[in-house]
Amino acid sequence: MRLIALFAAVAALLALPGAPPAAAEEVVRLWPGEPAASPGVLEDRAPFGTIVRNVEDATLTVYRPDPAKTNGTAVIVAPGGAFHMLSIENEGAEVARWLNGMGVTAFVLRYRLLKSGGDLPFVMLRYMTNLPKLAEAVEPLRPLATADGEQAVRHVRANAARYGVKPDRIGVLGFSAGGAVTVWTMLANHADSRPDFAAAVYPGLLPDPIAAPPNAPPLFVAVADDDKLARADSARLDAAWRASGARSQLVTFAKGGHGFGMKRQDKPSDAWTERMQAWMNSLGVLGK
Repeated sequence: MRLIALFAAVAALLALPGAPPAAAEEVVRLWPGEPAASPGVLEDRAPFGTIVRNVEDATLTVYRPDPAKTNGTAVIVAPGGAFHMLSIENEGAEVARWLNGMGVTAFVLRYRLLKSGGDLPFVMLRYMTNLPKLAEAVEPLRPLATADGEQAVRHVRANAARYGVKPDRIGVLGFSAGGAVTVWTMLANHADSRPDFAAAVYPGLLPDPIAAPPNAPPLFVAVADDDKLARADSARLDAAWRASGARSQLVTFAKGGHGFGMKRQDKPSDAWTERMQAWMNSLGVLGK
């Protein structure tokens, strides 16, 4: 039964909602001074949905809201996928569409990944039955993915005027492995790459222990209680922020599993977007 549940989690990570993708405007290489490499292989792995794997060249894809709605806030979106792939629709483009609807300019981050072949679902299943082994495999990648997260914040902040956003209203929203990238970016604690607010949705592979940095940004954490992969890490993350005196809100749902993203399942986790929108309102980042 545990293997079946874990396979279901893998499938959820890769699941694709039925809505058409948001329209991207431009793709920005985060390291233009480096030789061009692969921005990833885009694949439709039915019934799993659209994914990207083998990212070697980190990029940001820009999604702008209706000019009449834009409010000057930017959010960098880091999809998940166990560092072997990116759930580029369910936790990327569809998230950008939702953010655009609130007037937020969205930037979907393709951070660097581990190499993977055609047996990707089975490789991920094997690792997700042995999370310490996955953490060991990811460790050499950690500084690269962290650098990508930091550079994404730097790029948006340095080009705030061009994107029509405010340099002090730049957030990061990460899912699963992307949640880890979000946390690593904050823990690096460099002034030019520190987000002004952050959200981690079912984050995994977090440090143990977690020590929130000085001047830690406000944090939103969302997870389902039946998520065997990320429930404990989510609680530890929230507790670390609170212990340091930083602002954190942990939102849990009785059902939802791992990897729900923007996919509606008729489960309590479907409400995560409403809860995060309310949290962003409380920060004052949705007003013009």
